[in-house]
Amino acid sequence: MASLDGMVEISVPASIANLGPGLDALALAVSLYLRVRVRQVEGSNTLHFRFERGFRKLAVDREFPSLEIEVESDIPLRSGLGSSAAAMAAGFRIYEAVFGAQPEDLLLDAGCELEGHPENVAAALLGGLVACCQRADGSVIALRGVWPRALRIVVSTPESQLETKRSRGVLPPTVGLSAAVSNVQRVAVLMEALRSRRYDVLAEAFHDCLHQPSRTAIVPCLDRLLALRHPDVLGVFLSGSGPTLAAVATRNLNGVADLMTRTFSEAGVNCKTRIVSVHRD
Repeated sequence: MASLDGMVEISVPASIANLGPGLDALALAVSLYLRVRVRQVEGSNTLHFRFERGFRKLAVDREFPSLEIEVESDIPLRSGLGSSAAAMAAGFRIYEAVFGAQPEDLLLDAGCELEGHPENVAAALLGGLVACCQRADGSVIALRGVWPRALRIVVSTPESQLETKRSRGVLPPTVGLSAAVSNVQRVAVLMEALRSRRYDVLAEAFHDCLHQPSRTAIVPCLDRLLALRHPDVLGVFLSGSGPTLAAVATRNLNGVADLMTRTFSEAGVNCKTRIVSVHRD
């Protein structure tokens, strides 16, 4: 039976999915973390922690030592910051600590199968900006993109939680051709704008027609913050399925954070606002 040598510490980043138009295709790993400390205990095939789906997905039909796991997390639950994907990725990393490194494609495919979409797990595993798609057989392609170091993120999370299932439930089953074309255009422009540092077009590149309009009914202040115009704000978008909102800026980050907090406050909504950077490893 495989074993764990001493105490193992693992950190997995939060992730911001979609970035506006890239529904289920784009995600960005950011500097909020799920941290676990793992040690082997007496017995076998027992996990003493809640975040075990990722581990058990890979460990099916394998005997493993019982593990005791301590968990700390900066990532709020049901916030649109990839908490479930981070937990799953942590399970994968724990499995690797016990059984050895696994192929990247295997982890991506397993994560997508459990999550139902690939981008959050890909960002949690690979770091940085990722662009993803699923093949017809369900397997995942995930490629690292370019995210300039000058671009920082301000995230505001209202107190209310929002389950992904509910947020996905408000989306229309079909979309019109013009909306689909609009998003394809903006994803293409967004990726090139990031590569070429064309920050002047980011506000338009972050625009979405597929999911954010439907979610304004259930996400506090989404309509107000999407309409926000300020010289220091390069763009605003919903983080994943919400309710966190994300703004991109290169300067005056504290001022942008104050502006976002004030927008929520004026609507009678309490929120927690944080300035984050991109997790690149």
